[in-house]
Amino acid sequence: MISSRFRHLVAQQLNQFSDCAQLVGLGVYVALPAASGELQLQLIHTWPERAAQLEPVASEEPMLLPDQQRRWLPLRRDAAVVGALRVDSSADPWSDALRERLQGAALLLSDALLLDLEQQRLQGQLQQERRQRSLLVHQMRNPLAALRTFTQLLLRRVEPDDTRRELVEHLLEEELALDRYLDALSQSESATALPGEVADEAPLLLPPALAADQDEPLKPRLQSLLARAAATASLQGRGWCPPEVLPEVRLPAASVAEILANLLENAFRYSDASGELGLWCLQHDGMLRLAVWDSGPPIAPEERERIFQRGERGQRGAGLSGTGLGLALARDQAEACGGRLDLVVPASQLAPELAGSGNAFVLTVPVSSATTS
Repeated sequence: MISSRFRHLVAQQLNQFSDCAQLVGLGVYVALPAASGELQLQLIHTWPERAAQLEPVASEEPMLLPDQQRRWLPLRRDAAVVGALRVDSSADPWSDALRERLQGAALLLSDALLLDLEQQRLQGQLQQERRQRSLLVHQMRNPLAALRTFTQLLLRRVEPDDTRRELVEHLLEEELALDRYLDALSQSESATALPGEVADEAPLLLPPALAADQDEPLKPRLQSLLARAAATASLQGRGWCPPEVLPEVRLPAASVAEILANLLENAFRYSDASGELGLWCLQHDGMLRLAVWDSGPPIAPEERERIFQRGERGQRGAGLSGTGLGLALARDQAEACGGRLDLVVPASQLAPELAGSGNAFVLTVPVSSATTS
């Protein structure tokens, strides 16, 4: 990728030779990967712009010709050749003044191109690190929310005159402080935007240490999530509907649990606080379907695909804290597991016993016969 900044500099450098009557045309080529993956000199700018005799360099075209009317000046630093300045002239030989000007332009373009490529590499690395930090901040919210829920439930069970009550209250205060720190980190991550051109973003996946891809039983992971969800529902005073039977399968359970944790967090945060919500599951024809559903107002049709994009949030979440990464992370993780994540409205489309309104986020993952317990 050649940046617009470098292209603008190339145009400025070539236009300065408009006073040289000996020059017929100039062209700047940059070594870029071709469709085959091999580096090839590709033309990025000519002077004058109508110069039809300058064409991209074919791999079989000889570049070194004993011809004073066409010469190639390499764009290089030390042994690294990253491009070339092609010169067509009517002078034979070149004058010393013209040679010096052309060599000076080639040297300047060499340094500028190498700096531009390095800047893009560092920018891409920095953006990846920023995305990873944002992702880690987002994922920290799920276990922190669970700790806060269990602490609040514990506080309800401790009598006012119990000497341990103060310890529980202090624990809750520290958890709220951690939540404020996460909010501050989220705001600092979203406040700074990097300039320049951004390439296609990589999938939003957890680091290997947090998302092991080996198969393991899913049931223990689901039991932990269901306990957390039941505690949250109890604290919020709303109906919670767990599945009657948990699937006995082995699959990348860590990733599936992370997906469901994000979906449950979103459901408790953004759905109707007075409505029911639950987890539904069905195993059929080598596929496992897990759905987090609610009975609240349906998500608007124009938002149903947009909310899966990173940084995007629906109307119901506009006034609440968050990063807008949960659904994007969940969908990318689902695809990495060979599955998919869809939104079904209303939830009763999945099964008639589910809510006749509201939303259902459905995770579908393959389960081979070899991994079924």
